[in-house]
Amino acid sequence: MAQADPRELQALQFYLNEYGQQAEIFTRQLELIEQRRIEALAAIESIKSLNGEKEPVVLVPLGGGATVRARVEEPGKVLVNIGADTILQRTDGEAVTFLQDRITEMEAMEKKVAGTIDQLRGQINEIAQRIDAAYGQSQQPPSGS
Repeated sequence: MAQADPRELQALQFYLNEYGQQAEIFTRQLELIEQRRIEALAAIESIKSLNGEKEPVVLVPLGGGATVRARVEEPGKVLVNIGADTILQRTDGEAVTFLQDRITEMEAMEKKVAGTIDQLRGQINEIAQRIDAAYGQSQQPPSGS
């Protein structure tokens, strides 16, 4: 059997590292999307719960772990960030619909990113197998003397 080419092994190891780093980046992106999706679901629940109360009170974080209780003057009017630092006032129903649409978009993004991660993992496994096979060949004693 032929000896494993060190340049090929080096190239395979490079690709293995690159794909591993890409998989980590996409995994973090997937976690961020999931966190935003959960926040949007929580916002929907909060908006819906405000609607049923006479004088709704919410906790408003001030930063640094400090929070105050605040009475919501107009629970039927919600300020929604629609992107690019643009905030619009919407009714509670419109805000819920907007957030539900955003959740649907995030779920589609999650599927796409998860698919990319699966592809990268497949490539990582294939390269790892090639590296293992190459090292296995180099460990075998030469046959026939």
